[in-house]
Amino acid sequence: MDRERLAEFLRTRREALQPEDVGLPRGHRRRRTGGLRREEVAALSDMSTDYYSRIEQQRGPHPSEQVLAGIARGLRLSLEERDHLFRLGGYATSRRVRRADHVNPGMMRIFDGLDGAAAQVVSDLGETLRQTRLARTLLGDETGYSGMARSLHYRWFTDPDARRSYLPEDHAAHGRLLAADLHRAYTRDGASSAAAAVVGTLLAASPEFAELWQKHPVPGPYCGPKRIHHPQVGLLELHCQVLVDPDQSQLLQVFTATPGTESHEKLQLLSVVAGQQI
Repeated sequence: MDRERLAEFLRTRREALQPEDVGLPRGHRRRRTGGLRREEVAALSDMSTDYYSRIEQQRGPHPSEQVLAGIARGLRLSLEERDHLFRLGGYATSRRVRRADHVNPGMMRIFDGLDGAAAQVVSDLGETLRQTRLARTLLGDETGYSGMARSLHYRWFTDPDARRSYLPEDHAAHGRLLAADLHRAYTRDGASSAAAAVVGTLLAASPEFAELWQKHPVPGPYCGPKRIHHPQVGLLELHCQVLVDPDQSQLLQVFTATPGTESHEKLQLLSVVAGQQI
């Protein structure tokens, strides 16, 4: 670990960012220096201000790979900059958290501008990487899982609770869509990929998935119309628009409802609920 160069690198990247670059208000308080404050970077990186400050001040413990991944996300680093950050932190880039965990900075800038919408960034394995407040209120917090359970594709076929928001009559169609998504990732990435690990586990654990897999499911729309049942407002009929990042196999999903419909009114109500949870 090169503490001095790591601290310098973080400071230069922090000072190069403006609040509006990361979806934050500039505010009226005068800034002593250009760029973001340490407390802002810490909040964007999901850590305490004290912990982040100690890294910039060349103090404290050796940051873990997970901590560095959080900082890379908070500072909107490119993949190349993220690799450099890991090397300064003393980690070989081959050992880092896999690339799908890192959201492209351009996609993050779009995501930052969707704070009032129901939006989330997911990997092609159904791993939810980022959610807006409204998306968490609508779908639940899907970012806190670990291991293979991070994948909605895995949870759908192994955890009955993963289906709670979907109507029973829609389960079969949604299962086919998820199996097709895995089939696409497996075909693209091969037998030694993360997708292959999920497939192998599901073939042994889920007869439903095994039957679907034998049919060689072909992917349909990335994210078609959805009917979601919410415990507070009931059924919502939503559309899902998608921005695809093919380089990192990630999707930005935005859920909307047709204006003037009951579902639109319910989504607006959930937006108020989400704002109260800040």
